[in-house]
Amino acid sequence: MLTFERQELILSLLKENQIVKIQQLVEETQASESTIRRDLTELESQKRLKRVHGGASLITKKLEEPSLLEKQSKYSAEKSTIGKYAASLVKEGDSVFIDAGTTTKTMAEYLHGKEIVVVTNGLNIITDLLDNGIKTYLLGGYVKAGTHALIGRGAVESLNSYQFDKAFIGANGADTESGFTTPDPEEALIKSTAIDKANNAYVLADHSKFGDVSFSKIKNLNEAEIITSEKLDKELQDKYRKYTELKVVHIN
Repeated sequence: MLTFERQELILSLLKENQIVKIQQLVEETQASESTIRRDLTELESQKRLKRVHGGASLITKKLEEPSLLEKQSKYSAEKSTIGKYAASLVKEGDSVFIDAGTTTKTMAEYLHGKEIVVVTNGLNIITDLLDNGIKTYLLGGYVKAGTHALIGRGAVESLNSYQFDKAFIGANGADTESGFTTPDPEEALIKSTAIDKANNAYVLADHSKFGDVSFSKIKNLNEAEIITSEKLDKELQDKYRKYTELKVVHIN
């Protein structure tokens, strides 16, 4: 099978299944694993797919944003592991911003008992923070239905009245050229402002976010550290470490 034919078959299988594993591609094309890996790398460089742990997936549309329920159902163990590590970075007396999102939400239970102050724009996070005894401030603004995030001028104005030791941010995409991105420009502004207001900023991203690019830019990669998991391919870990500090946590 010619390289062009093999790569077209890979893309055809992706359109049918959304995600394909390397072993599946080896069986379908009768090519070696190293050949398939080279094909995936080439197709990713052409922005026709993105590499994920053990295979590849379709590139997410720029304006596409899954609902909170859809996000919660994906990679829950990985997200919890990332959240636990992120919470370990919070020290007694810290003032912290925690962004709306399903990965950032997992931090709350691991902050239990810490004498800290948290500011958030996430309606999905408030109850968990309060249940764990965390002193919490909520931004004002418009409530976005899909993500339950507070956005808009009111949210930005209230955010500007705070300073943070640390900010923990969610993102829909992390890409070496486009940086951190999210579909909604107003939500991107909240995330960007929070990063600016923090001494240290961290983007919490499961392995599926790498290589995705959404409509609105948040920041360049070098403006925040990334916390992710071992499910991110080693090759991609090395690639992203050229642009920013990358903390990779082990999934129990």
